[in-house]
Amino acid sequence: MLIKTRGIVLSFLKYRETSIIARIYTERRGVQNYIVNGVRKAKPPGRIALFQPLTLLELVAYVPRQGNDLTRLSEFRCAEPFRTLPYEMRKSSVALFLSEVLSKSVREEEENEPLFRFLHDSILAFDEQTIGTENFALLFLLHLSGYLGFGVNTGAELMDQIVLAGTAMGPGQGSGIATVRLREFEKYFDELLHTPAAVSIPNGQVRRELLTVLIRYYQLHVEGLGEVKSLDILSEVLGG
Repeated sequence: MLIKTRGIVLSFLKYRETSIIARIYTERRGVQNYIVNGVRKAKPPGRIALFQPLTLLELVAYVPRQGNDLTRLSEFRCAEPFRTLPYEMRKSSVALFLSEVLSKSVREEEENEPLFRFLHDSILAFDEQTIGTENFALLFLLHLSGYLGFGVNTGAELMDQIVLAGTAMGPGQGSGIATVRLREFEKYFDELLHTPAAVSIPNGQVRRELLTVLIRYYQLHVEGLGEVKSLDILSEVLGG
C-alpha cells in the first residue's frame, strides 16, 4: 500500500553504492526510515540535496509491513524550497544541530499533527528570518520540549531540574558549569520564554552554555539521548 504524506528530513546514512536510508519525520506516520534508491548517482545531479537536514518533502511511500521498520519511497520532491537555510553557514549549522536533536528525541511512529505543524512552520520561519537567528536553536528547543511532554514555563523551573539532577553535564557537553552560574541563566531562559524579541544574551560563550544546559535538560527527559556531537560545530560557527 502507498500513502502520500509530507515529511521533514532528519538524517540519512549511505546505503550500498548509490542509495541512502533516510530518517524522516512524516505528517501521517511519525518517524519513518526509508530506502531511497539511486540518489547518490552522478546523474541526475542534485537529488541528494533533497535529503539535507530539515528539508521539507512531499512523499509517496510504501507502508511497511508489520514488524518491519524499513520501507521504500516511491516518489519524492521538494515541498517548499528554501531561500537561505542551505546557503548560509550559520543557518545550515543550526539545521544540522536541530536535526540531530530531533533524530534522537522524536521517536514516535504515529501521526502527531500539532508536532508536525510546529516543526514545519518553525523551519519555514527560520528560513525567512533575518535578525535574531543566533537565538533560534534555543527558542526551538524550549518550545519543542512542550510538544514532547516536558516543557517549562519559567527559567527557574528549568534550572531547578538541572540543579536537582546535579551540575555534571557529561563528556563534551560543558561539564563543570557551577550551580551559581546556572542560576544566572534563569533570566535568559525567562526572556526566551516570554520576551524573545528582547533577549539580552551577551555573547556566543553564554549562548553555548545555555545550549549545553538545554541539552542536559533533554538528556534528563529523553532516555538514551546521549551526546549531541553537532553542538561543538554550531558553537564554532556562532562564535564568541
